[in-house]
Amino acid sequence: MWQLMMSQLAPRDKTGAYIRPSSSFRNFVGKVTENPFPPAAARYRLFVGKGCPWAHRTLVTRALKGLEDAVAVSVAFPSSGGMWELESETFGCNTLPEIYQLAQPGYNGRSTVPVLWDDSTRAIVNNESSEIIVMLNSEFNEFARHPELDLYPVELRDKIDRWNEKIYHAVNNGVYRCGFAQSQAAYDAACAELFAVLDEIDRALSTNRYLCGNSVTLADVRLFTTLFRFDAVYYSLFKCNLRRIQDYQNLSGYLRDLYQLPGVADTCDLDAVKRDYYGNLFPLNPGGIVPAGPDLSRFLMPHDRGK
Repeated sequence: MWQLMMSQLAPRDKTGAYIRPSSSFRNFVGKVTENPFPPAAARYRLFVGKGCPWAHRTLVTRALKGLEDAVAVSVAFPSSGGMWELESETFGCNTLPEIYQLAQPGYNGRSTVPVLWDDSTRAIVNNESSEIIVMLNSEFNEFARHPELDLYPVELRDKIDRWNEKIYHAVNNGVYRCGFAQSQAAYDAACAELFAVLDEIDRALSTNRYLCGNSVTLADVRLFTTLFRFDAVYYSLFKCNLRRIQDYQNLSGYLRDLYQLPGVADTCDLDAVKRDYYGNLFPLNPGGIVPAGPDLSRFLMPHDRGK
């Protein structure tokens, strides 16, 4: 029964390793001629789930750039049936699958967050978080409070991309490969890779304040949302329990540094994170009991990363 439930929750290969499905909508906001999605204020919105680390990336980028007035947000939450339900009716829709159907009638793929949505044409622009944050960084500067902040500068892109590639496989998706593994061998491989890369990151942060130097980049944004959830969720529920992030000499302060950047803490809802993971992943937590900790105040402790 557990294997049946897990196969419905998490697609796997023949070794029992988790395989993440690809995103379906890959259009871009931009000023290219004849692009149906030109940059504009109050035209686009993000559909997000507060517990989802992939959606959280878009909220952090939106906050750092100061796009709260330019890009709206609609919040969804996972129901007991595994469907994303909207907090309030939007365009006559009450669930995220209805939003997908509105954009593409007959759509039968996965209805996931985040979604970058065009209010004007009632279309999904993109539902791949890594691409949405690139657009938020560069295509809305004329409407941003912090247009001078470039989270993906040309001179650092190669380095950012290398970190992103490594961190995606080993850490961002790596925690899911641990938690959703359906064989001991698949879990062991994912867990070993996860902590090898976390150790590597901790060493790199002994000489750099952020992953690519002294400035925050999209590589930090992408890593942050996994680290924020790690000790509260992945350490226990996903069996990523060799070490906590707070046990690392440099990663722990780095996490607090990012959390304390202007606007970032407002995007972090630890109660929603715990509720969504512990309350909705039945095969991993059949009782649905949500743990009491950890104490959120630890994110506000001094980080000393200015050294």
